[in-house]
Amino acid sequence: LIWMGDVDFMLQQLEEKIADGFLVIKMKIGALDIQDELQVLRSIRERFGPHEIQLRVDANGAFSPESAKPILEELHRLKIHSIEQPIKQGSWKKMAKLCRDSEMPIALDEELIGLFSRKDKEEMLDTIKPRYIILKPSFLGGFKKSEEWIDLAESRGIGWWVTSALESNYGLSAIAQWNYNLYG
Repeated sequence: LIWMGDVDFMLQQLEEKIADGFLVIKMKIGALDIQDELQVLRSIRERFGPHEIQLRVDANGAFSPESAKPILEELHRLKIHSIEQPIKQGSWKKMAKLCRDSEMPIALDEELIGLFSRKDKEEMLDTIKPRYIILKPSFLGGFKKSEEWIDLAESRGIGWWVTSALESNYGLSAIAQWNYNLYG
């Protein structure tokens, strides 16, 4: 995860992460002026192509459905892997339209929180049809509930990955071991 700041600060973090061997970089967007954030992403792409690092962005619902479309188009041009939650949680029909109309892959994370019944999970996935879901076990009811999400996603051809919600080292270790045991 790269923290937002000026271009030099972000590039410094990026270079450190690449030197440490990281090939997937996630950046938060939507907190600053979007044009400034896009310029940072352009600067990164000028130095590191998509074959060198995979860039993902997380908007945490920062954009309106109307403002999201041109942003998604620009992110796609920059060969960004995916964007997490471009609009606020709970706007299923609007999110479905973005997923349907955009070439930019959309991943859902906050959208999964608070859905506990299998029926509600199925309804959300079938309505929105995201390209990816992101599993944070501590927000979803644990590993067993996360496995239910995986089954539902895979049966619909939806990709997924596991991440943390800033757990302690013990929590991160448990998530890593569980994830490894899923398909390791």
